[in-house]
Amino acid sequence: MTVLAIDQGTSGTKAIVVDPEDGVVGLAEVPVQPRYLDGGGVEQDPAELLESVLGAGRAAVEQAGRPIAAVSLANQGETVLAWDPRTGRPLTQAIVWQDRRAEALCGELAGHSDMIAARTGLVLDPYFSAPKMAWLRRNVESAGVVTTSDTWLLHQLTGEFVTDATTASRSAAVELGGREWSPELLALFGLTGEHLPRIAANDEIIGTTSAFGPDVPVGGIVVDQQAALLAEACFEPGMAKCTFGTGAFLLSNTGNTPVRSTTGLTSSVAWRIAGLDSYCIDGQVYTAASAVKWLASLGVISGAAEMDAIAESDNAGVLCVPALAGLAAPWWKSQATATISGMSLSTGRGHIVLAVLQGIAAQVAELVSAIGTDAPALTRLRADGGLTQSTVLMQACADILQVPVDVYPSAHATALGAAALARLSLAPDQSVADVVADWAPSATYEPRWRPARAIEFRSAWRELAETTYHQEIS
Repeated sequence: MTVLAIDQGTSGTKAIVVDPEDGVVGLAEVPVQPRYLDGGGVEQDPAELLESVLGAGRAAVEQAGRPIAAVSLANQGETVLAWDPRTGRPLTQAIVWQDRRAEALCGELAGHSDMIAARTGLVLDPYFSAPKMAWLRRNVESAGVVTTSDTWLLHQLTGEFVTDATTASRSAAVELGGREWSPELLALFGLTGEHLPRIAANDEIIGTTSAFGPDVPVGGIVVDQQAALLAEACFEPGMAKCTFGTGAFLLSNTGNTPVRSTTGLTSSVAWRIAGLDSYCIDGQVYTAASAVKWLASLGVISGAAEMDAIAESDNAGVLCVPALAGLAAPWWKSQATATISGMSLSTGRGHIVLAVLQGIAAQVAELVSAIGTDAPALTRLRADGGLTQSTVLMQACADILQVPVDVYPSAHATALGAAALARLSLAPDQSVADVVADWAPSATYEPRWRPARAIEFRSAWRELAETTYHQEIS
């Protein structure tokens, strides 16, 4: 069963055609350009998103030169827009998951934060889709429907009005593991009466499309990070992956029982298959590759490819908290700012590059520690994404986390996870393990630091991190 899997992301759309025997036989990528606005706004042009999906998908199918049996779509998760369900015409820009303009709205609901966490597994924060939907309704557009971007894209492809269980679980408008939208949670966000999409399982055919050739089923729809968790075969509790892209996203499987974090992490549906839910606990680092781009914008490095060659072997006391877009889990301090300390006249750009990379790794380490408080502790970490090409970053992760790091051998983890779910939707009698390819790491990084050095580093780094949001809480 050859399938087309489309990964619609923040900075681009990737499409792959996967053959069970030959692997990836078609690949295309189309960049998209988010716009960063004053006041924490981040938007995308819906037409650009759709054009990227159609363009990448058609190019991948043409390159493959063979018929496809199904199409799957992985989506950004928490990006929302308003649109006309009669015509499909967008009524607003897409409000991206990074957008912070719902901060004040979340502040108004602060007294309900514990209830929201208990019922949804999520933190009350603009990162999630319901606060952004409420902000959009209050400030931009009252007509049409307001949904996550996947629903609009799938409507364009199939005419259906649907989202999936993993995406819905990132909304704060569905009980954790719930099959329907919660009237009480919708009312809390001022979304009572909204026409919202049906919530489908991740192994379900949701419609058909002729956008990429002859009419074929569309199935296995999923949010991007959960797709990568599946592709990396994190099937058992305690198995975890971190995707190093624009941000870094750590997910750990918690099995069939949801875990409510007591340390500021979030819990979601990992996948809904054969009528059963598997769950994950997760945390986010807002700036990973975007911090590297920032270094390049300042002229410290020419680009990511130069980073390892420039980085010093020792930071010489220089520490960095690269909170260039605030701190996400487990702090949830959106007003935090980046800090570099320990510099002197002898500090070179190589020390700063290493400090930024270690700062990314340190944030991941804080997430790993937070997971271990409420869920099975990690003994290894699987890693994917563009920044895994940095041996310095991957070694820093192993050293600071004090666990081995296994690098996924493909640059297409999200799309491969979506492809596996597409195959499962065509043959639901198969198990998840049947549709996920076996893999061996392209590289494994073992900790080189002694535990005492890792503890000392993390203590100093954590102390510096607290200063990045000191003014906010003083």
